[in-house]
Amino acid sequence: MATVNENYQKLPGSYLFAEIARRTNDFAAAHPDVDLIRMGIGDVTRPLVPAVIEAMHEAVDDLACAERFHGYGPEQGYDFLREAIVAGDFTSRGVDIAVDEIFISDGAKSDCGNIGDIFAIDNRVAVCDPVYPVYVDTNAMAGRAGFYDEAAQGWTDIIYMPTTAANDFCPALPEQTADLIYLCSPNNPTGTVLTHDQLKTWVDYANEHGSVILFDAAYERFIVEDDVPHSIFEVEGAKTCAIEFRSFSKTAGFTGARCGYTVVPKALERDGQSLNAMWNRRQTTKFNGASYVIQRGAAAIYTPEGKEQIEQTIAYYQENARVIKEALEASGYTVYGAVNSPYVWCETPGDIGSWEFFDILLERCGVITTPGAGFGPAGEGYIRFTAFGDAEATKEAMHRIEDLAFDMQ
Repeated sequence: MATVNENYQKLPGSYLFAEIARRTNDFAAAHPDVDLIRMGIGDVTRPLVPAVIEAMHEAVDDLACAERFHGYGPEQGYDFLREAIVAGDFTSRGVDIAVDEIFISDGAKSDCGNIGDIFAIDNRVAVCDPVYPVYVDTNAMAGRAGFYDEAAQGWTDIIYMPTTAANDFCPALPEQTADLIYLCSPNNPTGTVLTHDQLKTWVDYANEHGSVILFDAAYERFIVEDDVPHSIFEVEGAKTCAIEFRSFSKTAGFTGARCGYTVVPKALERDGQSLNAMWNRRQTTKFNGASYVIQRGAAAIYTPEGKEQIEQTIAYYQENARVIKEALEASGYTVYGAVNSPYVWCETPGDIGSWEFFDILLERCGVITTPGAGFGPAGEGYIRFTAFGDAEATKEAMHRIEDLAFDMQ
C-alpha cells in the first residue's frame, strides 16, 4: 500500500493566500455590489513592456521556422540570457559572477522551495519573523520543521528571528547555530532593508559556522538608498556562504510569464561538495528549463529600451507605495517599508489583531490586504499593503481607509 508524506499532515489548515482568497470570495458572494480593491497578494497589474513583448513575438516566430526552431534548451538557461544577467545585474555593480553560476528557472518561488533538495534533512533552519511563508512551509514539507505549535503560532524546530521595529528590522544572530539562514532584502512582508554592514555581520557568521545564507533578492530593483546592497555578493566573503534568488516577476511584470534565476557560486562548498555542481545535477534531473520564448523576453529587459521601459513601470509602483505610506501616516497609522520596496507594513490600531483588521478593511472598505499574522508570530498586529495595484484604485482605497480611520476615532 502506498503511503504519503506525513509532514503534509502537520501543516496548518491552509496556505496564507488561499485563506485570503476564501474570505474574499465569501464576502464578494454575499456583497456583489461592493467594488473590491485588491492590495493583498503581490501580483503586478502593469502590462509587459514593449521591448519584452517584441522579443517574445520574435521568439514565437523562431519556433514557427525550421531554421530557427528551438526544442529542449539547456536546463541551466540559454547563454544569451545568462550573459545579459551577468553584465546587467552584476558586472555593472562591480560584482564578479560567472555565467555558469547563473541558473535560469520559472521563478524565485520555485527555487526557494526546491533549494532544500541539496541539503540534508537534519540542517537547522533559521528564518526572519515575519517571513515569506514559502521558506517555512517547504522546509516543513521536507521534515525539517518538527511540529506546528498552535499556541506559539510557529514550528518547533525552526529558529525564528524576530525582525521588528524593536530591532530596527535587523534580526539578531541566533543563539543556536543555524545551518540554513533565509534572508530577504528588501524584505517581504515588512518592506524594510538590510544595509551593507548588517549583511556583512551575517556573512561573517555564516563563514564562521559553515552555514549557508539563502538570500532572496526578488525586490532589489526597488532599492533607492545607496547603502543597501542589491545583491549579497556585493558583500565580501558572500561567495563562500550564500546562494541568491532573483525574480523577473516584480522587476518586469513576469508573474504570469514566469522567469527568474538563482546564483550558486562555484566557491561555495560544504562537506567537500560543490553546491554549484549539486544544484546543476538537481536541475538537470528535475527541470527541463524555462521556455525559449520567455527567456528571450527576459533578455530584452537588459537592452537599453527594455531597461528604460522597466524603470518607468517600477516608478509607477513606487509612486503607489508613496501614496499608501503618506495616506496611512496622515490617518494616524504607524507604517514601515515603502521607500525601497513595493510593500507597506502597517500596525493595526489599538488591540485589533491582524485577521480582525483584515476583516474590517474588507467588510467596511472593500479593501483586500494581507494579515501580518500569516507571515509568522511576530507579524501579529500588522497588515501588509502592496503597491502593485492600479494607481487610481490605490488612491480610492486610501480615501476609503481615511474615512474608516475618522469613523473609528
